[in-house]
Amino acid sequence: MSTRKRILTGDRPTGILHLGHFVGSHRQRLALQDQYECFFLIADLHMLTTKPDKESILKIADNARAIVLDHLAIGIDPEKATFYLQSAVHEIYELQLLLSSLITVERLQQLPTIKDMANAAGLEQIPYNLLGYPVLQSADILMPRAHLVPVGKDNESHVELTRQIARRFNNAYGEVFPLPEPYVMGGTLVGTDGQAKMSKSLNNAIFLSDDARAVEKRVMGMYT
Repeated sequence: MSTRKRILTGDRPTGILHLGHFVGSHRQRLALQDQYECFFLIADLHMLTTKPDKESILKIADNARAIVLDHLAIGIDPEKATFYLQSAVHEIYELQLLLSSLITVERLQQLPTIKDMANAAGLEQIPYNLLGYPVLQSADILMPRAHLVPVGKDNESHVELTRQIARRFNNAYGEVFPLPEPYVMGGTLVGTDGQAKMSKSLNNAIFLSDDARAVEKRVMGMYT
């Protein structure tokens, strides 16, 4: 059994990865794989919080496969990292149910990211599964008993919520979960239009799976 500390991080299978993902988080994953026992989650249940439509659901399998291949392409070693599909681990559902009794609706409503995600998805009202998103995220983190969680600055509050839930669980039932620490990652990459952060939806991205001709076309069309 490994004595190294564990990392949990992941991606929602909403599409293929681009250079913005690499600069923002995936290059750090590459550096961390030799220091920690790494768990990489394909968070298909989280995708349903903002993309529950049938068309998006039908793309999950292909997108999940592409995400794993992109990780391998940048140098993630499958002998050092474990990839898994969130919905395939039924214990995550069970743990989410248990953890939901340890947090209040009011506490979840205080998280600014929930309203931001709703606005970004064009939702006029916040559905139950989006409000409970951080509790499911806590289950993701605590299930493998992760010690470190690489996150962007805007999601640091979610790790703090997980620590709060884990502390309450441990106080009630004994020392079961380590209190995870956030590993705040920085860095953004401007898109090929020179205007906004690189994004698939803005059509200003260079994808990790692009071939040489596609990369050349995108680079030659860049704003200068």
